[in-house]
This record gives sequence, C-alpha cells and structure tokens, in this order.
Amino acid sequence: MISATPSVFDASLSRSGDVGIESFVDLHAPSVDYTYYGAGKVALRDGLAGLVEPGENVLVPAYLSPAVVEPLHDLGLESRFYAIKETLEPDFTDLERRMDDDTVAVMSVNYFGFPQPGLETFASLTDEYDCYHIDDNAHAPLSVDGETLLGTAGDLGVTTLRKLLPVPDGAVLYCRDEAVREAFEPSSLAGVSDRVAAADCRYVATSVAETVLGTSRSLHRSVEALLSDGTDDPSSVDPGSRYEATKAPMSRFSKAVADAADPGAIRSARRENYRAWQRALAGRDDVTIVYDRLPEGISPYEFPVRADEPDAFLAELEDCGVIGAHTWPILRQSVYGNEEYDIANRLSEELVVLPVHQGIETAAIEAAGDGLRR
Repeated sequence: MISATPSVFDASLSRSGDVGIESFVDLHAPSVDYTYYGAGKVALRDGLAGLVEPGENVLVPAYLSPAVVEPLHDLGLESRFYAIKETLEPDFTDLERRMDDDTVAVMSVNYFGFPQPGLETFASLTDEYDCYHIDDNAHAPLSVDGETLLGTAGDLGVTTLRKLLPVPDGAVLYCRDEAVREAFEPSSLAGVSDRVAAADCRYVATSVAETVLGTSRSLHRSVEALLSDGTDDPSSVDPGSRYEATKAPMSRFSKAVADAADPGAIRSARRENYRAWQRALAGRDDVTIVYDRLPEGISPYEFPVRADEPDAFLAELEDCGVIGAHTWPILRQSVYGNEEYDIANRLSEELVVLPVHQGIETAAIEAAGDGLRR
C-alpha cells in the first residue's frame, strides 16, 4: 500500500555522515538567519510581529489551506485573497488592484515543492509598493531553484518539516531581509521543547502500529484522517482551533529526526518516485500532469494531477493500493464558491495529489501503475 506519510523507521534517517536539516540549510542559505518552530503558522506570526500594525493588510493567494491566514488575524491584520491562474502563477492584475497604502506584505506559495511561477514579477511588485514578500515554502523544505533555497526568496519565509519528515510537528522561519532580522523577537513558542511530550509518544506509537499492520487499509485511512483537514466542505474545518493547537515549540522528537535525516537521500527518493508516477500515468487522457518537468534541485512534496473525474480516479487509485491520494486544498469559506476565485475553486475540486515520499518503494508505484493501466 502507498500511504501519504513516511514512517519513523524510514531508511533515509541515519546518523552517519554529513546529514541533518541544519547542515542542508547552512550549505544552501549560509547568509540567512533561521529559527525552529513547532508550526509554520506560528513562525509566520513571530516573523511578522515586529513589522506590522493592527489594521494593515496582507495579500495571500486564494488557492490555500484555510488556517494559513490565522496568524495574520492573530496580529490584528486583514487577510486579502488574490486570484491565481491555471499555471498556479498569481493573477498579477487582480493582486495589484487589491493592494493599497495599508498593504504591509504579500505572500507567494511554492506549491507541491516547485518554485512559484512569476517570482521575478512578484518581487518587482513588492519593491514598487514597498511591502514585505513572504515566501510560503511549506511544501518544499529541500527544494533548491538554481542557487536559491526555496523559502529564502522573500524578505521572510517559512517551511514545514512535518510535510517532509515522519514527525508530529516542526517548521523553520527564515529571515533574509535586514529589517526583518532586526525587528524579529522570538516568542516563547520559538525553538525546541526541553522535554519529550506525550504527543511525541503517541506519534511514535501510531507509526509503529502502521508499520506492523501495514497491510490494513482501515488503519491507513484512520491515520490519514488524523492528518487531513476534514471533508471537502470548508464548514467542517475550524481554522482558528487548528492554529491555536499548533502553539508549541518544536518537539524534541521532531528535532532528533531532523538532525538524523539525510536530505540527499530524501530528495533523491522523492524525485525517483515522482518520475515513476509520470511513467505510470503516461498516456491517460483523463489526467493532466501539473508539472511535466522535474527541474534539478527540486524535492517534490507530492505528484499533482488534474483529473476529469476526481472521485472516480481516487477510487481507482485506492483499488490499486494507493491510500494516500486526495484532492487539495479545502478552501477558506470566503473563497469557497466565490466567483472571483473561480480557478482556485476548480483546482480544489479537480486537483488530485499522489504521494511520493521517501518511505515509498518505487516498485510499489510501478505496481500501482500496472493496476491503473488494467
């Protein structure tokens, strides 16, 4: 079976050699300050806290998980959604018309581990309006575009380790701009916890059970349900509660896993699995691959496709043992069904993501591909 998340017993975790997330960041972004957090949303709050005043606004893409704007509201900021194009590039005409003198920051998103299209235009726009550029890199902790570590292209950025490693939490705040570094004052939620929490033990126990009972589809569904946002209906999600629940420093367990991770092995495995899905779905006229190229340096988070009939495609995948596929994302209620954001709404219905994480054997994807072709 192919699940959405890797196991704590994955082979890419090793304490030998030059490994660890810190070594990777130091290599690819040596001049950027960074701080660990339990969650990217909390990291974003701390990163902005010294730069903003209540009543100002931040622009974010409409195609986004609903809780991402909660740290903005925590700071008394208004969140404004801008439209995107089919390519996942910002609709810059729509973005600019929503900007005003109270716009303090604009967020770009590196979807699925790939760099945001139109970043040069994005940077020019934030320079013109003298506002901060937030580089939301939740999906791409190990992706390097040319010589730029994704997450460090903006004035500040966040990346999420929980989407890369088998950990219950973990994120990084990047402060690249001098003004951001000078204004940054980490809260009590920054850094790593000084003790092992009960949540760490529960996470390990769940991973053990999943490994031992790996052939149980019902167990996999239970684990995936714990990690999902809920149903496709935004009314089923409470973004505020989800955000409040993340207000804790990074766990000691997560830090230990991050220190033991082999970034090179992880990126290599994810790239190999991405290519395996490309081969498996080649020739299907009911599925469109979102990124048909995998540039050097990119560590994909998932393999996104647009399906003509998403529900039927997901059922077909499950029949072939792919339990971890799902549509993405659930949208904020103010975006869901709003005609101003028609592309974001269509993508949230049609776009299916398939897992490529380092815990998957490429042979399993090839076997699933054989089943799909039958």
